[in-house]
Amino acid sequence: MQQDKQPDYRPVVFRDRSAGYAFLTRSTATSEQTIEWDDGETYPVVDVEISSESHPFYTGKARTVDSEGRVARFERRYGEAGQGSGTGGKTA
Repeated sequence: MQQDKQPDYRPVVFRDRSAGYAFLTRSTATSEQTIEWDDGETYPVVDVEISSESHPFYTGKARTVDSEGRVARFERRYGEAGQGSGTGGKTA
């Protein structure tokens, strides 16, 4: 394997500013910004828009779009008028 072809794999801090959450991991991501971590070392920092701390799927704060079924919603809107005369469309 050629040494100059691979990106540098090093410790990087990913920071979610909306949640005030940051974590240290290894990555090939690059950044001009740095941050001093809890261990006293300085690492490059990459700001992200969404992480596991702010994503609705992980936090359990996802909103429910439709809480009642389609049939119940139809009956609430149209009531008995939407059910027809009971003859199945046939006339006597």
